[in-house]
Amino acid sequence: MPDTSLVQFFKLIDAAREPKRADRSAAGYLPSRAMRYCDALTSAAGFGYWVFPPMTFRLIWDGERILWSSGEDDPWLPLTESDSGSIQYPEFSNLFDQAVPADLQGYAPPFLTAMPEVGGVQIWSGLLVKTRPGWSLNVRAPVNLPAIPGLVAWEGIVETDVWFGPLFNNFRILRTNEAVVFRANVPFIQVQPIPQIAYRDDNLNNYTCSTAADVSVEDWSKLGELLLPNSDREARQGKYAVTVRKRRSCPISPAALIPAAANG
Repeated sequence: MPDTSLVQFFKLIDAAREPKRADRSAAGYLPSRAMRYCDALTSAAGFGYWVFPPMTFRLIWDGERILWSSGEDDPWLPLTESDSGSIQYPEFSNLFDQAVPADLQGYAPPFLTAMPEVGGVQIWSGLLVKTRPGWSLNVRAPVNLPAIPGLVAWEGIVETDVWFGPLFNNFRILRTNEAVVFRANVPFIQVQPIPQIAYRDDNLNNYTCSTAADVSVEDWSKLGELLLPNSDREARQGKYAVTVRKRRSCPISPAALIPAAANG
């Protein structure tokens, strides 16, 4: 029977931590007031899955080369002096060859790869990933968690229903001669499943920008509920959260994701 999961992860590196559903509290970093009133923040934090590096390691960029080390007492080894600018996860190549068909042996995905861009490095999570047909993965930095100091993550959308491969992301090291630390128990990327229809050009190009004269009576009324003085300020602050939580409890028909024009 085929797997009907929205997202399927396959762990190739045994030591890697399994992905985890992202936490609406951002692992406790969101303030309690946000947890109570700001469903926008908590929904963003909990949208998707946390992915962890397969080991604790450090990177350093000297302005020309990127070097890596697996621990404070281990030597710094340059990525850029290998033939491919890449290194394998320790002892992974042999395990990969034992697990895959013969024609894939010798082609283990690299763990770290120095990129041509200044300070750029590609990091593999140790996972493969695929999604349900019609769904993609937005790969980005973890939402509402403190960023890894000295590092910025590029963000990309991968159509993982047709592209089956290693789950990695690209980063830029921002500072020279200072170590950037990745910890195995701290997520370094967040992946978010999105329907491909959401970013189609024919949908994204369908927008307007109007003036105050075009605001409807109904919309003015909604704005008034938000802005006008209210004796119960706390209830007003929590109204949005209550409204969207009620709506979230109702199932969504797949047809609701298709624009009216497409439905005929």
